[in-house]
Formats: sequence, C-alpha cells, structure tokens
Amino acid sequence: MTHKYWQNGPLHLSENRKYLKAGDAPFYWMGDTAWLLIQRSSREDAYVYLKNRADKGFNVIQTDFVHTIPLVDHYGNHALEGDRDFTKPETAGEYSFWDHADYIIHTAEELGLYMGILPVWGSMVKSEALNMNNVTAYAEFLGQRYQNSPNIIWIMGGDIRGDVHPEVWDAMASILKKYNPERLMCYHPFGRTSSSQWFSDRDWLDIHMFQSGHRRYDQRDLKSWDDLSKADEWFGEDNWRYVLRDHRQENLRPTLDAEPSYEQIPQGLHDPKEGFWQDYDVRRYAWWSVLAGACGFTYGSNAVMQFLKPCYKANYGAGCNWDEAIHHPGSGQVVLLKHLMEKFPYWTGGPCQQMLEGFEGEKYLRISAFAGKDFAIFYDYSGRSFDVKLGMIDGEKIKAWWMDPANGSFSFAGVFENHGIHTFAPAKRAQGHNDAVLVLCDEKASYID
Repeated sequence: MTHKYWQNGPLHLSENRKYLKAGDAPFYWMGDTAWLLIQRSSREDAYVYLKNRADKGFNVIQTDFVHTIPLVDHYGNHALEGDRDFTKPETAGEYSFWDHADYIIHTAEELGLYMGILPVWGSMVKSEALNMNNVTAYAEFLGQRYQNSPNIIWIMGGDIRGDVHPEVWDAMASILKKYNPERLMCYHPFGRTSSSQWFSDRDWLDIHMFQSGHRRYDQRDLKSWDDLSKADEWFGEDNWRYVLRDHRQENLRPTLDAEPSYEQIPQGLHDPKEGFWQDYDVRRYAWWSVLAGACGFTYGSNAVMQFLKPCYKANYGAGCNWDEAIHHPGSGQVVLLKHLMEKFPYWTGGPCQQMLEGFEGEKYLRISAFAGKDFAIFYDYSGRSFDVKLGMIDGEKIKAWWMDPANGSFSFAGVFENHGIHTFAPAKRAQGHNDAVLVLCDEKASYID
C-alpha cells in the first residue's frame, strides 16, 4: 500500500524549527525537478515519470503551472484565455490545460508524492504579465480549485530575486494561505541566493529555499543574465554555507537546496564546452547541504527539468530526452542519503564539525560532520583520511561502517573504544569517484544492524 505522508497530518516544523514533520512523523524532503512536466507531458508520460520517482524514493516533485506565455500544452490547450489573461484561466474542454494539471496532481497523490507547485515562473512577475491588477483573480482560482488536494506545497517565486515585485508574491501567498492555512509554503529564489534574504519576516513563509546554482568556484562573473549582484555573498560550490547562513536568521526556519547543479547540465549553465556536472557532483551537493542541517534536498536533471522530447528544442546542451534521463545514476544516488538519514533520529541532530581533529578542509577537501546523541555521519568527497575526536557521542564503544554513496553498500569497519583521536581512511575505488561516508554509532544501538 502506498504511503501517503499527509495521512499522518499536515507538514509542519519540528520542535527545533530546523526540520519537517508530517503529523508526528519526520519528513525528509526528497525533491525532484520537473519544471515543464505539466506543459509538455502526455498523461502516459506523466504516469511513467511520477511512478519512476515514487519507486526510487522521491516524495516532492517541483513543477510550475504557467512557465511562459503564450503557453500550449501537449494536447494543444492554452492555460489562459487569449494566451495571457491571468484573470481568465482556460478551463473549457474535456482535456483542458487545467484538467491535465488535475490529472497529474491526482496521479501524484495516488503514488504518495507531494507536488511543489509554482503558480507561475518568476519571469511572469518580472515582465509584469502577472501583476497587482490580476494576481488576486488568479490566486483565487488556484485556491478554490486545489483547496481539497492534500498533496500540494505552494512555492512562490521561480528563479527570481525576492526584491522584484515582492508585493505580487505577498498577495499570491496570502490568498493561497487563506484557503489552506496549514499548507506548506516556500519561495524559490534566483541563483546563488536564498529566500531568507527577503522574506524572513513573512508569516506566509514556512521554510526557506536557496538555489546554490550551476556554477563552479571560478565562475562568479560570466557576463551573463544570471550574474549575481556584486553585493551578494559568493559561496561558489559551498552550498553548505547557505544552510548555516539561513540557520543564523532570527526567525529560524528549515532550509534546503532547491536547485543545485543539475546532473548533465553545463558547468556555468550556458556553455557546454565548460563540461557537464556529473552524478558525483550532484551527490556532493546533497551530502554537503544535508549534513550542514538542511531539511532535505532537491535533485535535478538537465533533460528531466525541461521535460525534453523530440518535438522540443534542447536547451543547455541536453544530450538525451526525459525518458532516458530518468534513469541517470544521480537520481538513484541522492535517495541513498535519505535512506541513511531515516535510519537515525536525524531531526534531533545537527552539524558537528567539532568532531574533526585538525584539517576540516576547504572546497573539495572539506569533510562534513553531522551528529546526534549516539550517532555521527561524515562525508568525505576527496577520499582522503581524516581524524575524528571520539567520545563526543554516547557509548563506551562505537561501531563504524563505511558506506559507498554511489550504491549504498555498507562495509563494517570495526568496534573502537569511544575516546581519543582515531584516523579513518576510506578505501580507494577501482572505478568512479572516491567520495565516501563514515557512520559511527553506540555499539549498543541497532541503527545499521
């Protein structure tokens, strides 16, 4: 029987305000990105995609309703009357755009998936196609139509800075909250920024999202449309820094990386000659952010996020269609992190870099540490040895395992007296990247056994 989180109760903040729960049960956000799913999929396509993601262990699908205007879906239907009138969504016909959207949302519900839906993409507000004159009618339409859909998470924004017409997002969010006050609400920001930079004082915002983006450490200024303001902090690939910054906010909320580098997208986004991000890059972003205290993670694939099919132009150098890309390795590997975290009471823990003795490491050499009362997890991207201060978690003795983050396999590493400093050295792989995960816990605990 399919597990449906909302049957436990609505999503809400944990007691320490850093994680999520569904009722009394912990909820680890395992998202996937399919921005153009509703616009480009057939019903058959949608089922294959959603079933694939549910079977892998995803639980949130990030998508949007109106990405561009004019908008014509797979069946030739328009989202809005006259192609651009947000006060008049086009609902006529057996296979209207909104009927198709309803089918996708209901199918996701049957499969136990939340739909993290952006009412519009951010460019619709930046261009003022959606504005203070028409946002009320559009938000009322959505609020009424989806009031009884239990699996919706509303996401404002869409790759846009929060200081671009914030009054429109405030109006939209307030109306949607009116219909479902308990429904989780977020804001998807511009690249290398976080919703915490603009909306920390908003009552409608439940959790923060940041977009660590698609750039390398050396790609701050590419002279392109998506360059940062010089006033914004530059973290490069250190997406864990966004988590720490968001958790320093006075009004504490959970946070997560809602758009890291996508699998098989160009480094820097724009030029395929720069090379493409791979599965091991994607899982690095996942482990770095979650072990810094994020409430989950959202994966992305270049071809899947644009739901690429032969009838559409490939953007960002995508080299295959969506139905091939859903099988790329990264989409299975990021879920292994969710499975590991759920073995522990992770919502009681947090980042614990103080367990590292000596060189914590910078950039790719960084070792990430996360610990609770009687367990600790370390992520080592470079495959180097590192020293751990024992005695900082409970237990007279501790058990240790190495986990391969590429396939989830565990290798028992021994039992140790829980004091002093111990050097741990992961084995080198014959093939693939050398990143590794070290798991420690009280010898008497049965988290892994």
